[in-house]
Amino acid sequence: MSIILCIETSTTNCSISIGKDNQVLGLKEENSKSFSHSEQLHTFIKELLEQLSLSMQDLDAISVSKGPGSYTGLRIGVSAAKGLAYALDLPLISVSTLECLARQVHINGGYIVPMLDARRMEVYSEVFKANQHSKREIRAEILNEDSFKEELKQTQLHFIGTGIEKFEAICNHPNAVFHKEKLPSAKEQFFIAKRKFENNDFEDVAYFEPFYLKDFVSH
Repeated sequence: MSIILCIETSTTNCSISIGKDNQVLGLKEENSKSFSHSEQLHTFIKELLEQLSLSMQDLDAISVSKGPGSYTGLRIGVSAAKGLAYALDLPLISVSTLECLARQVHINGGYIVPMLDARRMEVYSEVFKANQHSKREIRAEILNEDSFKEELKQTQLHFIGTGIEKFEAICNHPNAVFHKEKLPSAKEQFFIAKRKFENNDFEDVAYFEPFYLKDFVSH
């Protein structure tokens, strides 16, 4: 019977959801190129709570997208989540941005490759099986014509996220499927957060930091 507030700000999409049991009760999001998350975030939370006739005191946990993604977006979302968790004395849950993207693709076979734009030909990516379990860890990588070459020989790869335009421009393999104009959303985040809540998989509010992958620098 847990009610979880989910915050997703890792890209240009400012997204808030509230879920309970096995369903998302409400979702509020807006894709703004201006990254106006700092202005929208708390307003979205307030409006969604009012829409669902809930108050902050009804919440059982706060969940936030931990990255990778935009430095600015992640910082805004994580700061808000930590502030709410601390003020309300609630557990803080962090969820991989790439896992949230992977959950938007429903397939029976092949692999799912969520990609987030980094800089130039660089992306943050991960590989998931059709059951949405991770097959290959998160990497920051520079795309070229040979990227995912071996995997594409064997099976279909479903690419999703803000980084896929770069790869589509240099990859014309028939096994490459591109799911366009898809952004991380708090809608999918809830189902991962629910699982973590049930397993008491929480972050330390005082010390938690987003996963920036900042060790990857341009050459």
